[in-house]
Amino acid sequence: MFSVNLGTPDRWIRIALGALLVATGLFCPYAKSFGMVAPVGLLVVGLVLVATGGLRSCPAYRLLGLSTCRTERPAAP
Repeated sequence: MFSVNLGTPDRWIRIALGALLVATGLFCPYAKSFGMVAPVGLLVVGLVLVATGGLRSCPAYRLLGLSTCRTERPAAP
């Protein structure tokens, strides 16, 4: 399975932004004025953001060695 490397705030920001981009690609008449490239591009980017947020794993973060997850703190003695 995928290694978890997205923290909760990063995850929800990705899901919200991805949903906004998908909705814009589907319903915004101004995006369609640029031809089909803009709506399809918005849909693809939005779906990638929603998918990475839902899976809690970002392949780009893994390649760069980044993580926004909190590290577990040791229990106080």
